[in-house]
Amino acid sequence: MKIGLQTWGSHGDLRPFIALAEGLQLAGHEVTLVMTCVDSDAYAALVSPSGVRLRVVASPVLGPADIERLSEVAARATNPLAQLKMLVEGGFLPAEEPMLAAALELVAGCDLLIGHFFVYPLQIAAERAGKPYVSVLLSHVMVPSAHSHPLGLPFGQRLLWRVTQWALHRAASPYPNRLRARLGMPPGGDMLTSVWLSPELTLLGVSPQIAQRQPDWPSSLRVTGFLDMPNMQLEGRLTDEVEAFLAAGEAPVYMTFGSWTPRDTAQQREHLRLLTGAARLSGRRAIIQAADAAACGFRSDTQVLYVSASPHHLIFPRCAAVVHHGGAGTTQSATLAGRPSVVVANIAEQEHWGQELRRLGIAGKPLRRHSVTPEKLAARMRALRPDMPARAAAIARAMAQEDGVAEAVRIINQKYGTEHV
Repeated sequence: MKIGLQTWGSHGDLRPFIALAEGLQLAGHEVTLVMTCVDSDAYAALVSPSGVRLRVVASPVLGPADIERLSEVAARATNPLAQLKMLVEGGFLPAEEPMLAAALELVAGCDLLIGHFFVYPLQIAAERAGKPYVSVLLSHVMVPSAHSHPLGLPFGQRLLWRVTQWALHRAASPYPNRLRARLGMPPGGDMLTSVWLSPELTLLGVSPQIAQRQPDWPSSLRVTGFLDMPNMQLEGRLTDEVEAFLAAGEAPVYMTFGSWTPRDTAQQREHLRLLTGAARLSGRRAIIQAADAAACGFRSDTQVLYVSASPHHLIFPRCAAVVHHGGAGTTQSATLAGRPSVVVANIAEQEHWGQELRRLGIAGKPLRRHSVTPEKLAARMRALRPDMPARAAAIARAMAQEDGVAEAVRIINQKYGTEHV
């Protein structure tokens, strides 16, 4: 088949789609992947080893100052719907037009379309052309069920979801419906169950060790496992400096907020004060990720090493624990590495990941970025229980037996064999 994929977001939103595109291409399909990165232009240099046609559109969406402003405002907002509105209007709408043009072109030349759940232009374009559309979820936080809800209350889940779906549809549906009207299409169905989740097929790219399938999830929702892949060339390697630091003492704690790490010097300095202060108060050796610690006046020593980046798949297994923001990719990478986590969440979805790790017994209660202090973070680092490494290692062994990409390819081939197209 000719298969078109489209994704948008940060590294954690692009990497799973690159992995899936590679898997589909190796399975014999002719694959095109369109990517829009919010915060980087690095993907323009990416070359597919298997021959996937890669196209980068409107990247980066935002400049450093805009990213800092959006991150700070979203982290301060406590209402998930307000956070959603900020992310859509701040990080998605500026790229909507070129993404829609790319989606229409992709649909015209492909038999099957596969999109990041947030990329409604592709969903709309596929529906308009009568082409089959598969949605990919990278988190299970918004899968409705009478047995679970992100608020974690022990009762009233069904009612909570009704209210949640109504509020979400009211807040988010104007964006795709505006595009639908432009294309001469009627308003779409429920935002959650008809747009974000494809009624035809939705792939949930989360390890079943973390995402517990609920009995009332639709049969069209398939849990594939983590959409993982070997390190890409652009992710680099462990530097000699990192190797020397690892060899010089006990396993450190790796500290990263991923794409939520500030880049503006003033904001980055405050970020480094938080993480460095927590590391020193905890008494732990630490590797701290920041864009340019030296420019902010921070220098590495025997206890703390500052790095601009390190490939998570290479560094996490060699650390004692990971302090992170609770992004989908970082969370699953830390879990696959068999390491306990300390989560400092910026938004509601990240807090959900933190709560899931807590449920599994490999993290404490997640902290919130807008109220965290060095003292609170150091206390959470010291509070990691002695049994957590063994629990994390057991989960990692189970995850290592999974192959999310192979399972996703199998499901797609089973449902959309050439005789069905």
